[in-house]
Amino acid sequence: MTNQLKLSDVLTKDELRELRQKSDLRAFATLSWNWALIAAAFAVAIIWPNPLTILAGIILLGGRQLGLGIINHDCAHHAFFKSPKVDEFVGHYLVGAPMNISLPAYRAYHLKHHKYAGTPDDPDIVFVKNYPVSKESLRRKFVRDFTGRTGFRDTLRKIRNFRLKRNWPWLTFHVLLLGTLTLAGAPWAYLMWWAAELFVYPAIVRLRQIGEHGTAKDRTQLDPRLNTGTTTAPFWQRVLIAPNDVNYHLEHHMFASIPPYRLKRLHQLLASRGYYDGFECISKDYFDVLRRAVRHDDKPSMVPAE
Repeated sequence: MTNQLKLSDVLTKDELRELRQKSDLRAFATLSWNWALIAAAFAVAIIWPNPLTILAGIILLGGRQLGLGIINHDCAHHAFFKSPKVDEFVGHYLVGAPMNISLPAYRAYHLKHHKYAGTPDDPDIVFVKNYPVSKESLRRKFVRDFTGRTGFRDTLRKIRNFRLKRNWPWLTFHVLLLGTLTLAGAPWAYLMWWAAELFVYPAIVRLRQIGEHGTAKDRTQLDPRLNTGTTTAPFWQRVLIAPNDVNYHLEHHMFASIPPYRLKRLHQLLASRGYYDGFECISKDYFDVLRRAVRHDDKPSMVPAE
């Protein structure tokens, strides 16, 4: 029997009001945690320079580059700090600039994704419309990411579209980063940021996209339980590939105004009250996401080879 529970059946107005409360302390802690991990990735590699520490730092940086993008996303929803003006500043300059993301431009694009999720007008559907795919297709996608083909393509697009008036925060960040690392006696470490952005970040973004909508049972339906997914990732995955509660994407689509640091609590409430019963919308970790992303039958794919 299909689960007929509505959100109003499992959440009270008081609970929803509490979940929507923003906390400057928790927002600041999230922001600080991301920048602390970025600093630690550089510091460990600089203090103990060897292939392992440098590689570990690059992997950590790739995850935190996504982390900065996720905070930018939360600020675009005005769902991070209490003050919208603080969200605008943090989102555009402190987390958007390193990834060359304009907060107003991103907001205009991303709100269309929320408005049209479950319809052909969803601007993000292009990233996940062909899932599940064959194992070989999935392998090729990640090979492109880890060999830098995706990263170089995206970086060249940034360079071609560069306009000083628009992109000066991005340029300023890179000047400050190189200057800081030079003062620390390790200008070579600046290349770690680019190695992360070119070879690690694209794969993490792809995995995030698959977990959010690629594993959905029916992306043509308006019910988020059918067109969106959540991944209950363990701690190490949240550090490396699923920063800032981005894994609770289903809950975010239900209530975009709820701050990211309260999405786990929302998930626990809904799960404990049976709201997800009968739906295959929860992945237990990102290995489960990859399993769901693969087509497990022998039927030939209608998707062109990539």
